[in-house]
Amino acid sequence: MSDAQARLSAMALSSFALNGQFLKIAEQLAAPAGLTATRWQVLGAVLNEPLTQAEIARRMGITRQSVRRTASQLVDDGLLRMAENPSHRKAKLLQPTTQGLAAIEQISPQHAAFAKVLEGRLGKSHMAEISDTLAELQSVLDELS
Repeated sequence: MSDAQARLSAMALSSFALNGQFLKIAEQLAAPAGLTATRWQVLGAVLNEPLTQAEIARRMGITRQSVRRTASQLVDDGLLRMAENPSHRKAKLLQPTTQGLAAIEQISPQHAAFAKVLEGRLGKSHMAEISDTLAELQSVLDELS
């Protein structure tokens, strides 16, 4: 195995482990608001702008079927609403409701506290560097795939 292959394998294995850790942390942070990590992920995707289910799936790297199922549950629970999409008649836009925004707001204090603890361990500049490096890796992988 070449050095490049070994580094790629190490990055992939670390990413898989990190994904599991982030999901576990997200479950703990979202639980007091009555959400799961998946429901928080889909709801959080539309906080800044309305998106279609396909757009959420692409941005989050999850399947459309998973987004469709989760979004449907969130709509049924009154946390998301579907709006007309001027760009596409069939693909509705998802937007948070007042209740959905309240659920996200309920998560915010624990989320902020955990972020502060993590920043304390890593340091502000190193945490920013890690975030930038992960964003760069994601961008390069998007270009290559």
